Amino acid sequence: MFKGLGGMGDMAKMMKAAQEMQGKMATLQEEMHSMMVTGESGAGLVKATASAKGELKALDIDPSIFSGDDKEVVEDLILAAIKDAQQKASEKAQQEMSKLTEGMGLPADMKLPF
Repeated sequence: MFKGLGGMGDMAKMMKAAQEMQGKMATLQEEMHSMMVTGESGAGLVKATASAKGELKALDIDPSIFSGDDKEVVEDLILAAIKDAQQKASEKAQQEMSKLTEGMGLPADMKLPF
């Protein structure tokens, strides 16, 4: 008589898990604004700090690279440091996501619909 109920219970469990997941995702999205990564170029002459969201937060440039007329070199180093920081930011975001999904018992490479 109660054959269909098992399915409903599982469905409710899945819904609850999905809601929990969404809550944790939202928290993680917030936290990623304050997680910092640092990219660098020119063996550390230029450092770019970004949030795990990929927002550039700070630049640290060694004054020695400003000597002479190597404007293009300096610009390239700055761009390279920023790209490095953004690359690290996206890796950090991936790491945090897979930690979260694994913690929920989901496959690490699962692409979430939200």
